[in-house]
Amino acid sequence: MRMAGKWMFIFTLTLGMMLPSWLMGTKVEAAEDGGLSDLIIFENVPQADLTMEGDEFTLSALNVYEDGHFTKVEEGLVWKSKNSNVATVEDDGTVTFTGKPGRTWVTVSNGDFKDRIALDFKPDHSKKGKPEFKPTIKKQDGDRYDLVQHALSNMTMEEKVGQMLMPDFRKWKGENVTEMLPEIEEMVQEYHLGGVILFRENVVTTEQTAKLVSDYQAASEKYGLLMTIDQEGGIVTRLQSGTDMPGNMALGATRSEEIAEDVGSVIGAELSSLGINMNFAPVMDVNNNPDNPVIGVRSFGEDPELVGKMGVAYTKGLQQHGVAATAKHFPGHGDTATDSHLGLPEVPYDLERLKEVELYPFQQAMDAGIDAIMTAHITFPKIDDTKVISQKDGSEIALPATLSKKVLTGLMREEMNYEGVVVTDALNMKAIADHFGPVDAVIRAINAGTDIALMPVGLEEVASGVYEAVESGEIPMATIEDSVERILTLKLNRGIIKEETPQPIDEKITEAEEVVGSEAHKAVEKEAAERSITLVKNDGVLPADASGDKQIVVIGNSFIGDLEKAVSAHHSNTTLIKTGERELTAEQKQTVAEADKVIFGTYTYNVYTRSATHPQMQLMQDVMANTNAEVIGVGIRNPYDVMAYPGVDAYIAQYGFRDASFEATAATIFGANNPTGQLPVTIPGADGGTLFEYGTGLSY
Repeated sequence: MRMAGKWMFIFTLTLGMMLPSWLMGTKVEAAEDGGLSDLIIFENVPQADLTMEGDEFTLSALNVYEDGHFTKVEEGLVWKSKNSNVATVEDDGTVTFTGKPGRTWVTVSNGDFKDRIALDFKPDHSKKGKPEFKPTIKKQDGDRYDLVQHALSNMTMEEKVGQMLMPDFRKWKGENVTEMLPEIEEMVQEYHLGGVILFRENVVTTEQTAKLVSDYQAASEKYGLLMTIDQEGGIVTRLQSGTDMPGNMALGATRSEEIAEDVGSVIGAELSSLGINMNFAPVMDVNNNPDNPVIGVRSFGEDPELVGKMGVAYTKGLQQHGVAATAKHFPGHGDTATDSHLGLPEVPYDLERLKEVELYPFQQAMDAGIDAIMTAHITFPKIDDTKVISQKDGSEIALPATLSKKVLTGLMREEMNYEGVVVTDALNMKAIADHFGPVDAVIRAINAGTDIALMPVGLEEVASGVYEAVESGEIPMATIEDSVERILTLKLNRGIIKEETPQPIDEKITEAEEVVGSEAHKAVEKEAAERSITLVKNDGVLPADASGDKQIVVIGNSFIGDLEKAVSAHHSNTTLIKTGERELTAEQKQTVAEADKVIFGTYTYNVYTRSATHPQMQLMQDVMANTNAEVIGVGIRNPYDVMAYPGVDAYIAQYGFRDASFEATAATIFGANNPTGQLPVTIPGADGGTLFEYGTGLSY
């Protein structure tokens, strides 16, 4: 833009690790604490990794206290720029470059303490050709900025252990926890908790969720809470008011890293607006076992390279909004036929095979700087053949990866060079809870290399047990401190810091309501769903004619009303038959006999539900055998459903049961969406061969 006869360039520095405005905390008075020891500019802290793009940026200041904790402070500060010809600074720390080359020092003071940071506008010589001028920050050096070590040297043992515990408060006395309770607030403080995981029972509306999360942060005494959730998208979607993004396998079917990043970005934006600062996603398991009952469509697919690329893109989207990402379930839960919520699965492969398949996406995620890795409650006997005695029945079992030092320290830390946070999968799952005592499981996990124990069974008992283990030397203090160092580093990276003057809750709610479920986000959801729809088979029956009075019958059970609703939006002469029976009634048979087309939606989630002997599949076979109408099969969740009815006239895989996927399927059936999705998995045949190859995908 031209101003006063000369060019003024305004640059923005987007702080990838900026302090989010939603972080809550109680007002901290220095006089009451009696221990304010310094004031520093947050961007000088080593963990504040800065990324530049855009047209302006805001510096932040932290109060540092003698007991090691630090808080974001905004009031009572004076910001100054030594050379306003290069850059100006406003009262709130907002910096604007003028476009003139040179250096300025920006200082902040509260009257007692002062800090400064160097800002340069100089030519960038890293690229060939005529250099372009760009703004940069030069951090200051010094022990005063080593907040992590300062905290560690002053924290009590109990405070350190508390950082490593992450319980859930899904229910309290049988009721869903949707607002802060005095008993929960007391537990957050008594056990110095480092984080809490939220579930669908806790996050009902945007207003209620923002208030609950803010109250959790206010309850945290010093270091702020990791507020976490499993917002994967698809079948694992916790927010009840958020945008229901298609899941990973749908994204894998699009083959688009751009869409994966966009989906991650939408999820990140919505979580961040609510104050949720860590997502237990993406799933980076390679789903190469069609019989897998727990991963399935939560995986991007069966190809390790595809899983790696899509997972890294999704992570980039999340982290753009300051939300920490978590790759799960290490070393890989994809090739299992047992649900670790219910039992203890085994992956029998050696390290060479694991590196080629299961470990490959995790290595890609680590190399791309993912914040955290979640472990799997699975045994890998070729990696760790340690045997332990089950408390369930006294039998000898292999040690699960979650509790294995060979897996978490030897493999992940030493061989794969991972330096981030390690969090267990939920410790109340039967794969752990059936075989190990609550305290024993946490002690084993910590000694194995875990930083955060997720959902320990019995917080009071576990905390006391870990205290005793540290005091006795069973858990070395150095192990605890290594973990707390990683946790505090993550919190600084993502700006998870207590605020002395939290944003008013009304403002926070207003901002969240503008973000969560916005029209722009719905547009991303729609595109991802439409691009994912995979036309696996088409014997000349699709697209169907939406005009005219031809009769269409939609048959099925689970979620079938959603499919019928989407079909009816395109074709008014549509009849729904919802049934879980093996046979139709005489009246239903007559309806089918009069139909011109039958759309049969099948829903499966394990081997039995997709088998030919399951009632829905027997009904499908019966309909196919006894109607002259063309039959279109829709695999509502799993693409493998067609294995039970390979003779169907057409088959569509939609990978999930959210509204956008049903609407995209209906649009595809009637030609309003030209399908471009490709199978991210191989669909085996009944004889052990291949029914449909990886990459299959038809278009019109």
